Amino acid sequence: QLHVVESGGGLVQPGGSLRLSCAASGFTLDYYAIGWFRQAPGKEREGVSCISSFDGTTYYADSVQGRFTISGDNAKNTVYLQMNSLQPEDTAVYYCAPRSYYCSTRPYEYEYWGQGTQVTFSS
Repeated sequence: QLHVVESGGGLVQPGGSLRLSCAASGFTLDYYAIGWFRQAPGKEREGVSCISSFDGTTYYADSVQGRFTISGDNAKNTVYLQMNSLQPEDTAVYYCAPRSYYCSTRPYEYEYWGQGTQVTFSS
């Protein structure tokens, strides 16, 4: 069964940085895309970024373009999301999920989800 575990969230000040990790098991990244999503309180889950090892594509939401960088280490079966210049509106629980072959920005097109990692801002 496909399984992913997110880590790396925490407390951050505006302008700060965090690196999230998505460790995959039960499958290899070679034939999958990994999507990063986030969900703030009272809001729907939204796509943040995605990377496909199968076709080499990456995707960023407009709100994070230029601030977030997604990368994958197939040897470690792990995908990373480097988040810089963080702002209070980035506060959310961040999730990763695998999808066969290609990226999608639609959460309903992903079947397996991790437990999420919380990103919170301190004043």
